Amino acid sequence: MGGFIFNNQPGSYFPCNFNHQASIELIHIKLTANATSLGGSSFSEFCTKWYLTVVNWEMALLTPLFAFLYHLPQVYKWLLKPYYVASFFMSIAFLAIRKTPGICDHLSTQREDGNSCDFDWREVEILMFLSAIVMMKNRRAITVEQHVGNIILFSKVANVILFFRLDIRMGLLYLTLCIVFLMTCKPPLYMGPEYIKYFSEKTIDDELERDNRVTWIVEFFANWSPECQSFASVYADLSLKYNCAGLKFGKVDVGRYGEVSKKYKVSTSPLSKQLPSLVLFQGGKEVMRRPQVDKKGRAVSWSFTEENIIREFNLNELYQKSKKLNKPKGDKVSQSQFPTVPEEEELEQQEPNRGGVEESKKDK
Repeated sequence: MGGFIFNNQPGSYFPCNFNHQASIELIHIKLTANATSLGGSSFSEFCTKWYLTVVNWEMALLTPLFAFLYHLPQVYKWLLKPYYVASFFMSIAFLAIRKTPGICDHLSTQREDGNSCDFDWREVEILMFLSAIVMMKNRRAITVEQHVGNIILFSKVANVILFFRLDIRMGLLYLTLCIVFLMTCKPPLYMGPEYIKYFSEKTIDDELERDNRVTWIVEFFANWSPECQSFASVYADLSLKYNCAGLKFGKVDVGRYGEVSKKYKVSTSPLSKQLPSLVLFQGGKEVMRRPQVDKKGRAVSWSFTEENIIREFNLNELYQKSKKLNKPKGDKVSQSQFPTVPEEEELEQQEPNRGGVEESKKDK
């Protein structure tokens, strides 16, 4: 009865090019004409509301499906990394043991029918309870990595509980395996394009104070933090969109440089919820940061979505003002907007830029 406007430009064809508003008006006119013969317009209003409801449900359900199918090749490539493959098998360990013929026959069960190859009522309760927790956690997730990470985390928690309930020896074995996996395997770091400069404890102060006209947005992160790992792709996209002569993006690993975390008052404790922290510097001085920290040193809850960052830091207006910096009169494009080859002395002091473009030109 309708389609989706993925691209309303001429010649678009995915999946179709259909104007819902025009269709609604046309149907409304026809139904009103028909309803006149029935003695009123209530039938027309009812049908119009019904059509709008159907269209809204179509867009709510099918649009994410088409988006997922469009990005499916990238998702496969991402999920086939060793970390996620191993996590997947660990997440379904209990299911595999409980359902594998020849193994499940020797397991204990509390089912009345004695079928040890199926879940008993207590196991179903545990799985449903942890599924509800995953759904609640994923409501605040902003990236695919966070969604998948939450599913993996709570699946492992469920497996630990279920294995201990089944056999304490199997529970200890699985728990030991999880601890070893946690200590030896880390989620893959973001390796996509970015326009970010990486600071150390020796370079951050000099760079922030080098040119008072340049505005810096600096992310304080730690590699061990799942939140920082999930936010990496979002921050990289922002740097590609808004980096210019007067607005630059930087990162510093406070998990590695403890002096930086103390000086800029970013707690690296997992309980502080200050990682990641975004700080806006103008003229070498801090102007604002997210998440905010109250008087007791506790971070105020804040969602690191691209929309929130653009709105809170007013990036659109800031970009329009900052991109005019160092733009010579008569030149349509400023050369300072493009990266140049870093000097040798500067390369030795900088952190390696993982898979992106690192802006390292010295201001004259």
